Amino acid sequence: MAAISFNPRLNVQGGRKNHGVVVEEIAGLIRVYGDGHVERPPIIPSAPCMVTNGVVSKDVAIEKFTNLWTRIYVPSYSSKMPLLVYFHGGGFCVGSASWRCYHEFLAALASKAGCIVLSLNYRLAPENRLPAAYDDGINTLMWVKQEARNGANEHKWWLNQCRFSSLFLAGDSAGANIAYNVAIRSYGISGSSIKPLILKGIILIQPFFGGEERTISEMHATQPANSALSLSVFDTYWRLSLPLGADRDHPWCNPLAEGATTLRELKLPAAMVCISEKDILKDRNLEFCNALASAGKWVETRMYEGVGHAFQILHNSQFSQIRTQEMMSHLKAFIKQ
Repeated sequence: MAAISFNPRLNVQGGRKNHGVVVEEIAGLIRVYGDGHVERPPIIPSAPCMVTNGVVSKDVAIEKFTNLWTRIYVPSYSSKMPLLVYFHGGGFCVGSASWRCYHEFLAALASKAGCIVLSLNYRLAPENRLPAAYDDGINTLMWVKQEARNGANEHKWWLNQCRFSSLFLAGDSAGANIAYNVAIRSYGISGSSIKPLILKGIILIQPFFGGEERTISEMHATQPANSALSLSVFDTYWRLSLPLGADRDHPWCNPLAEGATTLRELKLPAAMVCISEKDILKDRNLEFCNALASAGKWVETRMYEGVGHAFQILHNSQFSQIRTQEMMSHLKAFIKQ
């Protein structure tokens, strides 16, 4: 997989309309104007659906009103496979299930882990602030439940190979945040509302959590060149995605904040949390894992040395390929256990 770099000098050459002053910007990724207009430069190429290493992929519409859709990956296995619903990263504000980097990563994961992957293209902020992405996640589970019960001919190509009793929610960065919040919404009702689906686990890769009080790694982490996440970018994403007026101690950002539902009270399946050594989120991710364990939850923590945020997607480190293969093996083991 080729490395992906961000070019801060990339300008959008779209419409000529004057939208006023720029009120928020992450160079090369998103620009928000005073009148609410949003520009997202096409910085990462999209990949068409194709057969990749024996994995068939197709785009399927879920809900036309919100333009909710998913890219489904089905590897060539003779037996029924676990179902993994995946949420891409991008600070809730950028990203797509069609991005080439996600297509390659998830096709490889489906093949190696022997699972069917539904990669969700959820609504983005700031046009659709949280909880829109969480709602899209829940609606996707309800859609899968209905398709599993109805057995529509048009979806038999993947439905007939699903083991619905082995459902996993997964994501990286903001996608991991979405997976967690969808899990705590759905797991407590999984005995009734999402049958025949049974949520077996959540996979949180560099989960995008925050808080008003800075951690040591947020302030002092030594990041790789061309890092995907700086502290200023981190803050901007949260300003654009949280409900207006909320700060970073809102429970959707900080699950350990005072006033948030305690982890001991929550019903959660087994969790795997993947952490990058050079990620500014490292300390916060470790704190979250320790809190899960202290609350009596089953959590597997994996640390990847010498790499930063989203290394497995952006391949922006000399260690990326090696660590990505390690991660793939860990994900496979977690899904298969």
